[in-house]
Amino acid sequence: MLKIENENPKKIFITGIGTDVGKTIVSAIVTEALSADYFKPIQAGDLDYADAHKVKELVSNSKSHFFPNSYALNTPMSPHAAAEIDGVEIKLDEIVLPQTDNHLVIEGAGGLLVPINQEDTILDLIASEYKVIVVSRHYLGSINHTLMTIWILKEQGFNVSVIFNGDEHKTTEDVIRNMTDVSVIGRIDDEPYFDQNVVREYAALFKEKLELL
Repeated sequence: MLKIENENPKKIFITGIGTDVGKTIVSAIVTEALSADYFKPIQAGDLDYADAHKVKELVSNSKSHFFPNSYALNTPMSPHAAAEIDGVEIKLDEIVLPQTDNHLVIEGAGGLLVPINQEDTILDLIASEYKVIVVSRHYLGSINHTLMTIWILKEQGFNVSVIFNGDEHKTTEDVIRNMTDVSVIGRIDDEPYFDQNVVREYAALFKEKLELL
């Protein structure tokens, strides 16, 4: 019989406003903060050092379990294109959530509307009961991308929070807060490097708000 690790385990989906905004670092921090399990349904490219490897390397608690991808694709491209190159089709019903009694962090690929096949996008991987954390990083156009991402999620009825990643841009962060009224978990500075110690520090900073999701 499986031991019940948490009375009310959370499923937290980490999405971003685009690629290379810091989803994997955020996934590691949330996984560490909650001693959660981790799952990335679709990995495209970098299979020798995939995002699951990076998160596992950054997490120091002994409780987290790291589940294999449903799809591991060879080419670093949009999942639908990478799958075509590999001669496979990503099927939504073959992406099965791992069974665990622990909290589970689920990391998306790219942004919310990245296609995984000819009909479905990353948005279709997010079940109604998931809590969603949007990772926003400042660049020219990031306000637009952040607002669109949050508004789409809120229109679908999701519980949405934001983590800002990178150097502070107060006017950007203020307008996103004011126009979306979502909870801001915190901000990750542009650190010179990330290791287990740095991840633990952010995990401690964010832990209280993450536990309230």
